[in-house]
Amino acid sequence: MIRRTLVLILIAAGSLQAQVSFDRILRANQEPQNWLMYSGTFLSQRHSQLTQITPTNAKDLEPQWIFQARSGEASNTKFEATALVVDGVLYTVQPPNDIVALDAATGRQYWIYSYAPSPLARPCCGRVNRGLAILGDTLFMATIDGQLIAVDAKSGRPIWNIAVVKPDAGYALTLAPLVVKDKVIIGTAGGEYGIRGFLAAFEAKTGKEVWRFYTIPKPGEPANNTWDKDSWEHGGAPVWLTGSYDPDLNLTYWGIGNPGSDYNGDERGGDNLYSSSVVALDADTGKLKWYFQFTPHDEFDYDSVQIPVLADLDWQGSPRKVMLWANRNGFFYVLDRTTGKFLLGKPFVDVSWASGLDQNGRPIRVHGKVPSREGTLIYPGNQGGTNWYSPSYSPSTGLFYIPSWANYSTLYVKQDVDYVEGLRFGGGTGNGPKAGAVVAGGFNYRKEEEGFGAVRAIDPRTGDMKWQFKMSDVTDAGVLTTASDLLFTGGREGYFFALDARNGNLLWKFTVGAPVVSGPMTYSVNGKQYVAVAAGSSLFAFALRQ
Repeated sequence: MIRRTLVLILIAAGSLQAQVSFDRILRANQEPQNWLMYSGTFLSQRHSQLTQITPTNAKDLEPQWIFQARSGEASNTKFEATALVVDGVLYTVQPPNDIVALDAATGRQYWIYSYAPSPLARPCCGRVNRGLAILGDTLFMATIDGQLIAVDAKSGRPIWNIAVVKPDAGYALTLAPLVVKDKVIIGTAGGEYGIRGFLAAFEAKTGKEVWRFYTIPKPGEPANNTWDKDSWEHGGAPVWLTGSYDPDLNLTYWGIGNPGSDYNGDERGGDNLYSSSVVALDADTGKLKWYFQFTPHDEFDYDSVQIPVLADLDWQGSPRKVMLWANRNGFFYVLDRTTGKFLLGKPFVDVSWASGLDQNGRPIRVHGKVPSREGTLIYPGNQGGTNWYSPSYSPSTGLFYIPSWANYSTLYVKQDVDYVEGLRFGGGTGNGPKAGAVVAGGFNYRKEEEGFGAVRAIDPRTGDMKWQFKMSDVTDAGVLTTASDLLFTGGREGYFFALDARNGNLLWKFTVGAPVVSGPMTYSVNGKQYVAVAAGSSLFAFALRQ
C-alpha cells in the first residue's frame, strides 16, 4: 500500500504564488533570476546570464544557508536533484520522493509533500530523483515506484497521481519531467531488468496520457529487424535523464539507454535500435522524426542518456542549429539537430573499443574488443568517459565543458543469462579487476597514470580540448557556467569548486563534506546571486560575503 502524507510548515496553504506559464518557460533565459527547469532552459546548456559573481570576486563566496534533507532508511538513497527557483521560492526533491518548498534566500522551509514509494520499487542504482518540472502553479514529480504526481506549488497539496509503470517488473522513474506546451514528458528507467523502454506525454491538467513512443520497435514497425528474433521484448533501451526541446522545430530530443542484456549481445543480433541513441520526436504527437545511434549493438553498458545540449553555431561559415553530445562511449559529437546529420566526432577520453568514426559517425570497431568469458579490458569503462552528470556550453567562451573520467577502463566479462521478470538481466559483469592493473574505487586504471576525474573544455567546432581541471578522484558532479565566465562543479573528493571558464584556473573551493552527485544551479533574489548544489544529504546555497 502506498502511503502519502502532507505536512504544512510555517505558512498557511495558498499564500505562496507560483504562476509559470509556458511562455515564461520558453523565455527562461530572459529571467536568469529564476531556474525554471532541470537544465535551466530548453537548450539544456546549464548556462546562466547572471554576472554578479565573477572570476575576480569568486574568492568571497561563502555559505548562506544549508538545508538538511532526511537521510532516509536506505543506504542507497542519494541526493541527486537539481532545484527549481521561481520568484524567490526554491523547490527540490528530498530523496527519494519528497517535494520541499524553501525560501530561496534563507532556506526556511515552507512546506513538504511526503511520498512513500512502494517497497516493490527497485531502481538499479540508488533511490534517487533528479528533480521537478513546473507549469502554471503545479509541480510534477516522477517516482521510483512508477507514479507521476502533480502537486500544488503554493501549498504542497496533491492534485493528481497516476500509475505509469510496474515497479515489480523493474520499471522506475528517476528523471525530472520536461514540460512542453500543455504536456509533461517522462521516460522510464529499468534497462538492467530487461524492460521495454518508452517515452510518454501526459496532459498537465489531468494526467491523461497523450502519446507514447517505445524506444524498441515491435514487429511490423520500422527498425524491428535490428533485433534478432524476439529479443526486442526485453531489450531495455531506458530513458532516465531529461531531454531538450527546440520550439522552432517543435522537436524534443532524448537520449536512450543501452540494450539488454547489457554485456552479452549473442541473443540480440543487429544494431538494436533505438538503444544507445538520440531520438528526435514531434512534441505534439511523439512521432519519430530522426535518430542517431552512437553505439550500435552496445555490449559495454554505454547508455546514451546524456543531456542533449542545443546551440546555434557558425559552422564552417554558415549558421547552423546543432546538438552537442559528450557520450558515455568516449566520443564527443556534433549533430545537426534539424536532420540528425553527423557533423563531427572525436574522442575526449581514451577509447580502445573503436579506432574512430566513419563519415556517417558510425564507430569503426576494433577486432576482439568485446566482452569475453575470460574478460576483456576496455577503455572507457562501463561508467563511461562521462555519464548522466550534466555538461555545460557557454556562448560567452564558445566552449563545451564535460565532467569526465580519464584513463578509466573496465574488465568486461560475458556470462549467460535468461530473462526473468523483475530480476537483473546483465549477461555479465563490468567492473572486475584485471591482474596487474591498478584498482581504485573498484575501477581499473592504467599503471603509468592513475585514473582521475576532470572537467575538460572542448572546442565544439574542432573537438579539440582547450584545457582541463584535474581532480584526485573521479567525479559525478554536473557543470554550471555563467556569463561572467565562471564554471561551478564538484567531485567525489567532497569539494565544490569555482573555476575560470576561460582557462580552468581554480578560483575558490569549499568543503561540503560529501561527494557532489548532482548538478549546480544559480538564481537571484532581491538582486543577490546564489549558487546552490546538493552534496551528501544537504543542499548548500552560496553567495558573496556582504
